[in-house]
Amino acid sequence: MRIDLRLTSQADWIKVFDPRDGTVFVPMAKPAPVGEQVRIDLVVGDSGPSVILRGQVVSQREESPTGVMVALAPTEREKINYVNGFVRGGLLNLREKRRLPIRLDVTYGGTTGPCVTFSKDINEEGIFVLTDQPLPETSQVHLIVTVPGHPEPLSLTGVVSHTVVPEDEDVPGMGIVFKLDDPTKAKLAELVDELETMLKAGKLPNSATE
Repeated sequence: MRIDLRLTSQADWIKVFDPRDGTVFVPMAKPAPVGEQVRIDLVVGDSGPSVILRGQVVSQREESPTGVMVALAPTEREKINYVNGFVRGGLLNLREKRRLPIRLDVTYGGTTGPCVTFSKDINEEGIFVLTDQPLPETSQVHLIVTVPGHPEPLSLTGVVSHTVVPEDEDVPGMGIVFKLDDPTKAKLAELVDELETMLKAGKLPNSATE
């Protein structure tokens, strides 16, 4: 089920999101049933981020305002961190701290050949790539990253800094720290700025914010 959550200001996020258990309240005239898997199309203010959050309805509220409590999936952690940073203010202006929760097509060199997957987040310093079979830490890796609005994909190189396997009960994949020459670093920094602007303006395709 797809539901909209449009907040008029940053302060409204604090009212609907509970960081203690990772739940968010979504007003609904006719609350979805408990156990329903939902997609929340979240928009914060006129100039805030537009992201897609996924989770499961864990309770209903029948008194006014009616709605549902949704437990957000572990896969949504970086998106929540991003929204929290926007709400607190200032975080998104600190380039070294931002991690854009954007899903980009990624092809990398695996142990058995090219692997096609997606990113979970990206910034100027690195990227987290989703995979059930991450490369060993310290492995050198070459990535081809497709960016919305750009006809030519990015060719990037890096080193695996950490891995998450399915047994860790978290989103499996690998964090990669980029190892780039200065011209490529500058190009990537401009691109991340562009992606952040598009994310905040809600101009990224849905496939990039799922």
